[in-house]
Amino acid sequence: MNTAEPRRRWWPRAVRTRTALAVASTAAAILVAIGWWLHRDVHRQSTQIALDQTEAPLLALADQLREGKIPSRRSAIPYEVVATGRSTAVASGGGMDVFAPASPHVLPAPPRLSEPLVTDSGWSYEQRTVRIPERRTEPAGRFDMGGGTYAVLSTDIWAGELSSTGAANLGVSPDATLRVHMVVLPHTPNAITDSVNSLLLRAGLVSLVLISAVTYFTVRIALRPVEAIRVATASVTPGDPRERVSVPATGHEITALATTINSTLQRLDDAAAQQRRFIADAAHELRSPLTTLLTSLEVALAYPERTDWPTAVTTAARQTRRLQALAEDLLLLARLDARAPTADRGPVDLTALVSQLAERQEQPPDRPVTFTTDTTGPAYVHGRPDDYERLLRNLVDNATRHAASRVQVTVRNQDQQIILSVHDDGLGVPAENAERVFERFVRLDDARSRDRGGTGLGLPIARELAHHHRGTLVLVPSDTGACFRLRLPHAPPPAKE
Repeated sequence: MNTAEPRRRWWPRAVRTRTALAVASTAAAILVAIGWWLHRDVHRQSTQIALDQTEAPLLALADQLREGKIPSRRSAIPYEVVATGRSTAVASGGGMDVFAPASPHVLPAPPRLSEPLVTDSGWSYEQRTVRIPERRTEPAGRFDMGGGTYAVLSTDIWAGELSSTGAANLGVSPDATLRVHMVVLPHTPNAITDSVNSLLLRAGLVSLVLISAVTYFTVRIALRPVEAIRVATASVTPGDPRERVSVPATGHEITALATTINSTLQRLDDAAAQQRRFIADAAHELRSPLTTLLTSLEVALAYPERTDWPTAVTTAARQTRRLQALAEDLLLLARLDARAPTADRGPVDLTALVSQLAERQEQPPDRPVTFTTDTTGPAYVHGRPDDYERLLRNLVDNATRHAASRVQVTVRNQDQQIILSVHDDGLGVPAENAERVFERFVRLDDARSRDRGGTGLGLPIARELAHHHRGTLVLVPSDTGACFRLRLPHAPPPAKE
């Protein structure tokens, strides 16, 4: 069956390319937001400038009307003057004069006034938004305003302020009200805004290209030590993890990465060396009883008539039991190495386990050993009862093999911990070997350990079991003999049914 090809992703795989695209996308979003804000602000400010620039022509036009003069049609700003009681415009220009002269005025007429408008400053105007209808009958001038909506500034004039000659010249009645409309064209604000938009667009595109390029090459340069680390670690083999990566002197994250990788490689190297030593020691330990067993059987087979068969069988059985115990210890260590720390289970009463072990403890054949216990009550811990039974048995068996006449087990509750001590009155262990006794296949007194059945794995198994139950096992100083101390987290007692 053909294996389906993996789907190709459009997103690039290289970190430097992805980082450059991500930074460029973020920068684009920020630039778009800034550009939109600038667009609105520039348009608002330019519109306000156009309104401010329309004030002066509006007031100048109003002053001409107060003098009775008809303004010129030539104006840079469209305007229209309307009056009450008159359907046509009094005057118009700047583009508003393209409408037919006889047609009604385009912009609205004011209400009729009975007296002049008086303000603190002497003049006033209003701003409105007006839609100019499409009613041209002639071609439009330079401003095509029909159908558009514009801002319009307006100011009112009472015809009573004018002389009779001026009112007649303007063609309005003496009691009429004139309104001057001046249209604020959006061309200038729009042109300014469009120019700013164009500049922002070009600057934004150039900025995005520069940001992307700088990010790409910066990340590329920053990742060179990572590539060097990758090349160095690629040469590491399981059988020879002695290669180390160069640690940069910059002190940044790459330095921490290189230091961590070197620490990991060192642990792998130590683990590989420990595994090699373990395999060599296991082979040596297995070879010794196998050699003894094979030699005994070969001699018995070669000289059957002179062989003491009960002795030969006893020797074979003893070496077989030794092989069996060694194989069980090796399998247990292998399971402990592959197993995660034990989750909370139980609770298990160590006091009860110590009492059961004391009842079943066998005496060594060469000397009597007194086994005593000292407890203050139940001592509950989390874990598996079988594991704790094996742990205690290994500690007690080790103490019994080395004790002169007495082994004492003490169990105490202290500071939410259970402290168990196994103390013998033997020769003890030198301080410099306090940790070596927990190494696998280590025998400080090799001949005596072999005679008394030790495999060199009891204490390592006990410590591994302690660690798997979140505890510690150490050899503490003692005036006489050896004292092993086990600390385990306290567990609440089981709920009573």
